[in-house]
Amino acid sequence: MRRSVRSPGLALCLLLATVPPAWAQADSSPIQADSARMLPVLAAHGMVSSQEAQATRVGVAILKAGGNAVDAAVAVGFALAVTLPRAGNLGGGGFMLVHLARTGETVAIDYRETAPAAARADMFLDERGEPDHDASTRTGKAVGVPGTVRGLAEAHRRYGSGRFTLADLIAPAERLAREGIPVEAGLADSLPRARSLLERWPSSRAIFFAGDRPLGRGERLVQTDLAGTLAAIAKGGPDAFHTGTIAERIAGAVRQAGGIMTAEDLAAYRPVVRQPVRGSYRGLSIVSMPPPSSGGIHLIEILNILEGFDLAAMGAGSADAIHILAEAMKPAYADRATWLGDPTRSQIPVDGLTAKSYADTLRSAIDPARARPASEVKAGDPLPYESDQTTHFSVIDGEGNAVSNTTTLNFSYGMGLVAPGTGVLLNNEMDDFSAKTGALNAYGLVGGKANAVAPGARPLSSMTPAFVFRDGKLLLVTGSPGGSRIISTVLQTIVNVVDFRMNLLQAVAAPRIHHQWRPDVLTLEEGVSPDTIALLKARGHRVTVAPASGSANSVMALDDLKAGAADPRQRGTLAEGY
Repeated sequence: MRRSVRSPGLALCLLLATVPPAWAQADSSPIQADSARMLPVLAAHGMVSSQEAQATRVGVAILKAGGNAVDAAVAVGFALAVTLPRAGNLGGGGFMLVHLARTGETVAIDYRETAPAAARADMFLDERGEPDHDASTRTGKAVGVPGTVRGLAEAHRRYGSGRFTLADLIAPAERLAREGIPVEAGLADSLPRARSLLERWPSSRAIFFAGDRPLGRGERLVQTDLAGTLAAIAKGGPDAFHTGTIAERIAGAVRQAGGIMTAEDLAAYRPVVRQPVRGSYRGLSIVSMPPPSSGGIHLIEILNILEGFDLAAMGAGSADAIHILAEAMKPAYADRATWLGDPTRSQIPVDGLTAKSYADTLRSAIDPARARPASEVKAGDPLPYESDQTTHFSVIDGEGNAVSNTTTLNFSYGMGLVAPGTGVLLNNEMDDFSAKTGALNAYGLVGGKANAVAPGARPLSSMTPAFVFRDGKLLLVTGSPGGSRIISTVLQTIVNVVDFRMNLLQAVAAPRIHHQWRPDVLTLEEGVSPDTIALLKARGHRVTVAPASGSANSVMALDDLKAGAADPRQRGTLAEGY
C-alpha cells in the first residue's frame, strides 16, 4: 500500500503545465510521427498515447513532473472524462493493466460496472419473453453501477509514485471542465451524431447544446457541474462520488429514467485486483485482462491457433493471411458465447481455453482453401485441458512502468443522460449482459447463460488491454475500443508487429479485418484491394466492407527509446513523449 505525499505547490505547477500554450512548448521535444512515411513518435523518457490530444498532454505533464506511468494514467483517465465525453467517463467503467518494472509484477484492475442489487435475469425481456433492446440501451434500467472513480483512485493508492495526491492528478481535468474546451476534431464530429441520444434529456441538452442544436465546431464546451464533481472527488476521494449528494443525484436520475439503481448500490461498489491471463506467441509473452473481460482469453486463444501458420510467408493483407485470421477468430467467438461471464458466478475454463493443445484441435478444423460457415463452427470443449463506445490509452515511463487502460460508457455518450447537477454522463452497460441465451446484444454478440443478469454481477466485456514481453522485458503496450472488434483489433496490432515486422504506426494504421462467428460475415476495412476481396469471396467468405473502427493507441519500449502511435482512424488522437 502506498501513501501519497503532497509536494508544496505541486497542484499549481500541474495546472500551469496543462495550459495549452505550455503544452505546445515541450522542454525536450520528441521526434514527431512522420505520417507520410508511417513512422511513430520517439522519445527518450516516457510516452503517452490516447484518443484525445489534451488528455495525452496532461499525462505527459505528469511524467515530466516526476510521476510514474500510473500517476500519468490516472490523470489521463480523469481528463478524458472532460475532453472525450463520448467514451472517457466518470459514469462508466473499465479495465487497467499495470506493469511495475522494479518487481516485474503485472496486475489487472477490474473497475467494470456492476448490476444493481435489484437486477434480475429477466429484466430485459418483454411480455413475449423476447429481448427488449430499448430497455437495455435507452432507459434507466440500462445503467450499471459505475466503477471508474474508485478504479482510478485504487490504481493511484496502490501503485502511484507517492509524489502526487489524487487531487493533484484530478486538477488538470477540473480546470479543463471549468474553463471549457474548444469543440473541434473528434468532439465536433461526434456531437451531431449523438444528437438524438442527447436531446432526450434536458440535463444533457443544457451542456452539449446551443439552443436547439448540438455545439458546433469553434464553439466551447464548458462543464461546470462536472468540474464541481471533480473538485468534490479531489477533496473527499472516491467516497465523495459513491456516497452523499453526488451518489444520490446519480441514483435519482437513473430511477427517474425508469431504472433500479440506488445510492446503496453506488456506496457498495468496489474494484477488484485480479491476476492477468498469460500466454505466449512465437517466443513472446502475452499478458492481458482476465474475466469478466473475454478479451485476454480469446486474444491468447486466437494467437495460439495462428502460431501454427506461417503468416509472414503469406504476407500482410494477402487473401491467404486474411482467410487464416478470420478462420482463427470464428471458434474463439463461439467459445466466448458459451463459456465467458462473471468469474464469481460462472466456472470459466481459463486454462483450457488458453491451452496450446486446445488450439491444436481448433487449428486442425481450419481449411486453408475454404471458409467454414458459422453453422459448422461450434463452441469447443476446453475442459479436458483444464489443470466486453470505448476508449483506450497506453502509458510507459522512463523506468519501464506501464499502463494499458480501456474504459467505456458502452455506446458513444452512453445512454446520453447526464445526472442533473453532476455533469456525469451515465453508461448503458447493462446491454452487455445476456438478456436471453442465444440473443444478440447491440454489437451482434451472442449471449450465453454464463453472462446472465444477476444482482452485483459484472457484465462480460471484449475490452483487451494487453502487454507483450520479450525475454521478460516489456515490448508493447496496446488495446483499443470497438465493441466486439476490440479483440480482433488488438490481435492484429500484435500480429502486425510480430509476424509482419511493421513499425508501431504501420501496425496500428494497417487495414483490419474482423469475424465474430455470428453474424457470419467477414468485415474488411476500406483499403483492402478488390482483387483480395474477390479471392476471399471465392473461398466462401461473405464479405462486407465497412468504415474504419477502433483506436489502438499504443506504445513500445525500444532499447533506449520509447515509441508511440496514435490511431489515425480517429481525429484528435495524439502520441507524445519527452
